[in-house]
Amino acid sequence: MRVFKKIISIVRSIKVIEERLEKIQRTLGRIEERQLANSPHNKFSDYEYQVSSQWGEDGLIQYLIRNVKVGSPIFIEFGVENYTESNTRFLLTNNNWSGLVIDGSPENIQYIKDDPIYWRHNLKAECAFIDKDNINELFAKNGIAGEIGLLSVDIDGNDYWVWEAIDSVNPAIVITEYNARFGAQQALTVPYDPNFVRSKAHYSMIYYGASLAALCQLGQRKGYAFVGCNTAGNNAFFVRRDLMGAALKELTPEEGFVANKFRESRDANGELTFLTVEQEQALLQTLPLVKVDSNILASGA
Repeated sequence: MRVFKKIISIVRSIKVIEERLEKIQRTLGRIEERQLANSPHNKFSDYEYQVSSQWGEDGLIQYLIRNVKVGSPIFIEFGVENYTESNTRFLLTNNNWSGLVIDGSPENIQYIKDDPIYWRHNLKAECAFIDKDNINELFAKNGIAGEIGLLSVDIDGNDYWVWEAIDSVNPAIVITEYNARFGAQQALTVPYDPNFVRSKAHYSMIYYGASLAALCQLGQRKGYAFVGCNTAGNNAFFVRRDLMGAALKELTPEEGFVANKFRESRDANGELTFLTVEQEQALLQTLPLVKVDSNILASGA
């Protein structure tokens, strides 16, 4: 019994420390935000800083909401895992936005619901495996429709096809993951598969998602301007044209493309292989890809 009580005490102490660390992170984020807001920079990526995001998305989002006419402070993010590292957590805790997060793991969703942010903020967490046929229904189920502030798409697979299918919400800002290994010019995506799982699609773990050019074409059709990428080379940022502020500039895929710096390719045994960019691109060309501007199979068997 004494050991059990000791374990409970340690767990509670860890949670208290984690909450205090998050408060410190938020404070540092607010300080950096004020400094950046009062010292204009030349490049979109200059506004990066990290609080809860994986890379520098927190700073880029704060910059955008200062320069975009956001009418409804509501976000949707899917592919969030347990939401401790995400694009919208700082929006929730710092700006007090409301939002919906979606993940396919029941354990992750339960973790989110057990997190103190779930009662401190207006957050909904939905457990679902997303495809292009259920995405709008999931939004409707959670009472979200029409104008929202931000949509963040990161599902390591059908990102292009799911964003294309979304028509029940009208975000001011869209963040979507792109696969930089496809380069800056070709409009490519993996073929749509409602059961796509990155780890099962190919052991290399680099066969997923869409190129920046493909997403820019899609964004243009939906009325969005591409304004830049993060310096890690995996997230692209789009703003609805009717809401663009004067500080923002629309870029072509070639102008805004950022090559990814991280190396995550694996062999059939799951071991990291650290392939070069050229080796990764050669591997991808052997796999099925769709040219979205012509909607035909581009390569592979």
